[in-house]
Amino acid sequence: MNLTTAHSVKRAREIGVRKVVGALRSSLIWQFISESLLITSMAVIIALVLVVLLLPVFNQITQKQIELPFNHLSFWIKLVALTLITGFISGSYPALFLSSFNPVKVLKSAIKLDSGTTLFRKGLVVFQFVLSVILIIGTIIVSRQVNFIQSINLGYDKENLVYVPLEGDLGSKYEVFRGEALKMPGIQSLTRISSTPTNIQQSDASIDWVGSDPNLNMQFNYAYAGYDFVPTMKLKLVSGRDFSRDFPSDSTGFMINEAALKIIGYANPIGKNLAFRGIQGKIIGVLKDFHFSSLHEQIKPLIVPFNARETNGFALIRTQPGKTKEAIASLENIYKQLNPNFQFTYSFSDEEYNKLYNNEQIISKLSDAFAFLAIFISCLGLLGLAMFMAEQRIKEIGIRKVLGANVASLFVLLSSEFLLLVIIALLIASPIVWYVMNKWLQNFAYKAPVQIWMFIMAGGLVVLIAMATVSFQAIKAALVNPIKSLRSE
Repeated sequence: MNLTTAHSVKRAREIGVRKVVGALRSSLIWQFISESLLITSMAVIIALVLVVLLLPVFNQITQKQIELPFNHLSFWIKLVALTLITGFISGSYPALFLSSFNPVKVLKSAIKLDSGTTLFRKGLVVFQFVLSVILIIGTIIVSRQVNFIQSINLGYDKENLVYVPLEGDLGSKYEVFRGEALKMPGIQSLTRISSTPTNIQQSDASIDWVGSDPNLNMQFNYAYAGYDFVPTMKLKLVSGRDFSRDFPSDSTGFMINEAALKIIGYANPIGKNLAFRGIQGKIIGVLKDFHFSSLHEQIKPLIVPFNARETNGFALIRTQPGKTKEAIASLENIYKQLNPNFQFTYSFSDEEYNKLYNNEQIISKLSDAFAFLAIFISCLGLLGLAMFMAEQRIKEIGIRKVLGANVASLFVLLSSEFLLLVIIALLIASPIVWYVMNKWLQNFAYKAPVQIWMFIMAGGLVVLIAMATVSFQAIKAALVNPIKSLRSE
């Protein structure tokens, strides 16, 4: 709309002449609507080609299998409908606006626009930049949250940590597997666990301790673990110790985390009684809280019994930094010797952790692309308005230059109005995006806060882009020879 009306002055004479020779307003409206439909149809064709080319990339980013339904009639009907609706809406205002020119005034080159006409076009630009600002700030917040998720201290070291499923005979031969693996180069430590640290299960079994309320139906998460659990995971102990071969009683021992201790309520928990899933034992250690589920949730109470009877689960291997490839090759050789009927498989802790946030990573990538598109489209609208305003003020610019105005002052004059529009867009968009992104961040129990610098950064970026967009047109108008500007055409 803005680009079309920006050329209205250049087409004013054409419209005036057509009206003088008898053209009806309806025919002029249809002419401009037809032009809009033609441009929209060309855009749809280009868009289809781009979609075909970019759809594989989009599917890869979103992990979807979307296909264009070219063989469905409904697809083409919707596409035609979209083309017609877009063409009519985008062409309606320019058609009504251009066809309303008074032929007498037009032919005298005395086009004067009312304030409502200019206000409408400015409103379009403000609306476009509101969307752009929302997407830019949203992109910054999403990106920061994704970086926060990836860099947060989980309470254990997920780097250089490998899981190997204890399938087939490997569960019963775990001690042999462990002994052989620790002799191999590249392997730092090894333990076993009933489930991976990112998928620790919740138990509905009864848990009893001294002073527990029998009516309290509190659910704890649990994971059976073996010797060297704490050093392999690189966990921290608040009190007590890890499972040890020096203490046979550890076969019925428990470690708990700080969240579990808050519920149990022991002032000095080490050596105190605890019963879980038929195991009567004592607490030997309290683990500092660590994240064993998504950051969408608060850290839950955790019980870690000794793995005395579980044959399934995973071997948890800590490799030496820079020697992971060598360690994997060693593990595969041992695995094939002890468990030849099963294929050797493994997974990395950091990759399993990242899988918890696939949606957030997809949102981050898509928001980058959509923010770029929104800025690009907004700049087109701003360029259209800049062209229009320059055409409308061409004689004013000529008079100012004759009176001594330089290019710099004229640039400031022409740019200040657009800068005001962008600032208005920032003021409208900021509370909207603050509310929307805070609602989105409520899905996370642990989140990077929304800070004022994000709004300042986005505002500065939008202002720079907007000024870069209008600067060429403003400088071009300011450099026009005043004689040409003042000459009546």
